[in-house]
Amino acid sequence: MCIVGKSKLMELIENYKCIYPFDYSLLDGDGYVLTVREETTLHYLEHINLISYEVVFTPSQYVAHLTAKSKYGRMGLSFLNAAKVHSGFVGRLALELVNLSNNRRPITIKLGDPFMHIEFLTREGDPSPYTGPYQFQYLTEEEKKMYIPILKKLFPNFDELAKTWFKK
Repeated sequence: MCIVGKSKLMELIENYKCIYPFDYSLLDGDGYVLTVREETTLHYLEHINLISYEVVFTPSQYVAHLTAKSKYGRMGLSFLNAAKVHSGFVGRLALELVNLSNNRRPITIKLGDPFMHIEFLTREGDPSPYTGPYQFQYLTEEEKKMYIPILKKLFPNFDELAKTWFKK
């Protein structure tokens, strides 16, 4: 496994919309900085799921890794969720946070604030696409339709996968 560099990440964004919408200014070294979908204030000991503004798609030969911007850790936010995005996952990410600040004051994260680093890593072997219940989370119907042709192209067993993705 290796981290995908900037030029390859740009290819993935162009060809597969692995970050949508994409803002060139949010490229950060070998990754991208995801932003938040809405302004949120966390009070001391409050736990919330903060939703990314961008849609993330992890193509079949990749997995993604998340790390928090240190700015928020220094304020006292603790990130509770795992830092992995499975191959084949499409959706906005729910970032689980709790305010553990020493001064017990609220922490506000503003709409569009750079919040979480995402890096894509290559994988070896056959893809094992995500089939869990969070596929397409927080997407509009229009956004789902945008990704269906990409998923069909990358996953030969799309019809079988779709049965798990679209069951309600």
